[in-house]
Amino acid sequence: MQAQHNLYDLITPLVKRIKALDTILEKLQTHCTEHNIADAVFLNDRLYPNMLPFASQVRIVTDFTKGAASRLTGSDIPKFEDNEATIAQLRDRIAALIAHLDTFNASQFEGADSKDILLKLPGDRELKFNGWDYMNDFVLPNVYFHLTTAYNILRHRGVGLGKVDFLGG
Repeated sequence: MQAQHNLYDLITPLVKRIKALDTILEKLQTHCTEHNIADAVFLNDRLYPNMLPFASQVRIVTDFTKGAASRLTGSDIPKFEDNEATIAQLRDRIAALIAHLDTFNASQFEGADSKDILLKLPGDRELKFNGWDYMNDFVLPNVYFHLTTAYNILRHRGVGLGKVDFLGG
């Protein structure tokens, strides 16, 4: 039998990654201003034509994070409109996510590792997890994949970022 874990201990490093993403977006704003580049150039940029654009990568990171904290605690998942057209609006989305995450504490996650999580997907598909597997095998890999992809889009286009930006200081 698996030992009990408090999944709040995995939310905390996600908050650090989300704050790092905000810093990356701040650096992107500066880059756009210094080089007279419209926000849309980066928000619509992608590494390959069949990949999602930068703005979608950021939205997915925030969606997985807010969904995880909310599902694991039985809280309502806040609705974000997915219509951000500027870097500032993406930063507002991150600020709203951080405000949401700040409403949680460790006691709300007690027992969440064994909580049943059911995700309904398009096409009448479902994914079933316990809380531990949901967080470790689904949420974390997705957050890091899309965060890395967002970072790589910007690095590929010459935005002055380094590993410390990704790691959050």
